[in-house]
Amino acid sequence: MASLFVSDLHLDPGSPWAVETLVTLLRGPARAAESLYILGDLFEAWVGDDQLDTANTLEQRVTAELAQLTAQGVACYLLHGNRDFLLGARFARTAGAILLPDPVVADLDGVRTLLTHGDVLCTDDAAYQELRSIVRTPGWQQRFLELPRSTREQLAGAARAGSRAHMQRAQPVIMDVNEAAVLGAFRATGTRRMIHGHTHRPAVHRHQVDGQPATRVVLDAWYEHGSYLRVSGESIDTIELPRT
Repeated sequence: MASLFVSDLHLDPGSPWAVETLVTLLRGPARAAESLYILGDLFEAWVGDDQLDTANTLEQRVTAELAQLTAQGVACYLLHGNRDFLLGARFARTAGAILLPDPVVADLDGVRTLLTHGDVLCTDDAAYQELRSIVRTPGWQQRFLELPRSTREQLAGAARAGSRAHMQRAQPVIMDVNEAAVLGAFRATGTRRMIHGHTHRPAVHRHQVDGQPATRVVLDAWYEHGSYLRVSGESIDTIELPRT
């Protein structure tokens, strides 16, 4: 059986097609898989698990669809992204999913594979890395989650606007992964296959790590269309999903 991978869906009310495409995946190909890995940024924003308290929202629908998938015996694993790093235990419990640390090494049919959202590899973007180191601390997150939800939503909106402005100002090269960081991750984990998202630059990259070949697969973002990666043993295939 295969493992499926998606990343950077950025689900929000402004992209209803992406929600419907995800539902197609969850009710179709994912039901025949052994596991589904969501490598970060499932949602465009997540300000706390109390988002599940509002009825008839896409957050509730997506969580319910994931719960139906996991109830069928398909394992679902999630990594935090840079937009939804506040997904918590309540969300995971409701969806029947398992939150994994980032990065993490998974055994996929005997092939040790390094999984990460990918933002930690973008070390040339010093301003982002500094911000990431702050907002990922338990203390900062606790203080943020204690704020009223309306305040959290306003701050998240301002953060997204700031992120867009930063991306427009920054040189494109610093928004991509750093080669030394990639090689360092391979060496530190002893892996020779890596799967990640975040950069929105889908490709299969070939590396040499101390004279040994290594493969890095970058997942596509769901901005114009949806796709998933199917991994079975040594076989890796990207499959496009019809836009609903």
